Amino acid sequence: MSAETPAAPGHDEHYLRVFRRNFRAWRGTRPFWAGLFVMFGGLPIAYFPYANLQIGHLTLAMQTAGGSSSLIIGVLLVVLGFTLWFQKHVRTFAGVAAILLALVSIPLSNLGGFLIGFLFALIGGAMAVSWVPGAPPEPESQLEMTGTGGAPEGADPDTTVLKPVQDADAWGTSNDLSGTSPANGANGRHSAG
Repeated sequence: MSAETPAAPGHDEHYLRVFRRNFRAWRGTRPFWAGLFVMFGGLPIAYFPYANLQIGHLTLAMQTAGGSSSLIIGVLLVVLGFTLWFQKHVRTFAGVAAILLALVSIPLSNLGGFLIGFLFALIGGAMAVSWVPGAPPEPESQLEMTGTGGAPEGADPDTTVLKPVQDADAWGTSNDLSGTSPANGANGRHSAG
């Protein structure tokens, strides 16, 4: 194999390059970033009520009565994020559910994970609701495009407009064949009989 031999896509490439290209193709067909934001929103909502924060020798525990509700909200948001990745046809339902869970997390779980989880879940839900699949690519024309004008070689690029043909003798005379000239007084009205 020489340096001039072209690499066959997927066969002679490094596996990380192939994986990256396949991942980009997969990511482009679904609301990937919306799912990621919703998952990132669920993590702080579920984590903060059970975390013991160390500030020097001081332990700050935020175990509240809403701990179970914040765990349920956080887990549901993570599940909705995975649902957006793998079941893209339910994106509207998952987006609305993520927005509602983000709003419910404000009073139930420490201001929605100190507003971090709330904002991530709210933005991710809005992205999921607004995401639409892209249009499939249009098939390309079978004609070879050459030249600078973008028209197929050997074809007239201006075929949509019919140009009047005039004789060399008739330059300066009227080419109106409709019978509606002011000379004959017809004014465009023709008899039907």
